[in-house]
Parts: sequence; structure tokens; C-alpha cells
Amino acid sequence: MEIIAKSKYIHISPRKVRLVANLIKGMEVAHAETELAHHPKHASLPIAKLLHSAIANAKHNFSIEEQGLYIQDIAVGAGPVLKRTRARAFGRAAMIRKRMSHISIVLAENKAAGNVKFKNQNEK
Repeated sequence: MEIIAKSKYIHISPRKVRLVANLIKGMEVAHAETELAHHPKHASLPIAKLLHSAIANAKHNFSIEEQGLYIQDIAVGAGPVLKRTRARAFGRAAMIRKRMSHISIVLAENKAAGNVKFKNQNEK
């Protein structure tokens, strides 16, 4: 089962957000939360908030616990661009593009997590 959460119009460039998004793709949810909490990039805060939202969706809508979830897919798309001008030499103007991002995250259940039994070192 897939759990989806989306966040739109984040005022960070998609290129900068993708750096953090690619870092946590495929991770278990608990490991991704700690990774985002200690990551220095500014984009880690909105992604962490979106991950918490996806976990809340899983608990409330599907009654799935956090332990068996992992990040199946995370996609960052370009949002609208605010265009501003900046004065340059000789009476010219240059464009400043303030980019926005749309982020969507897909969580899935790890089927093997509940079935895995660890062997003792004494067993063969």
C-alpha cells in the first residue's frame, strides 16, 4: 500500500531540494528522520515536515505503524517562478528568478520487516 503526501510552493529552488531528497530516497522512515534532523541544508526542514505528514497519513488513514515504512519514492518538481528585476550598469535591468518547488513523497510498507527473524550466533 502506498501512502502519499505532497507539499507545494516551497520557496527553495528545486535543484537545492533534490540534493536532500536524493539523500533519503529508499531509507527507512526512522533513519530518514534522523538524517534530516542533522543535515545542514535548508531544504531538510520542509522535507522533514512532509515526511512527518506522510507518517501521520499512514497512521490515521491506513492504521499502519511507523516501524514498517520506508521511502519508496520522493519527487521534486518545479513550481512557478517569481520574476524580479535588478538594476545593472548603463540603465539596463537583469532578471532575478525566485524559484519554487513542489515535493511529493511516497511511503510503502516493508513486507519483509515483519517476517525477518534474526538467527542467533549459536544456530546454524
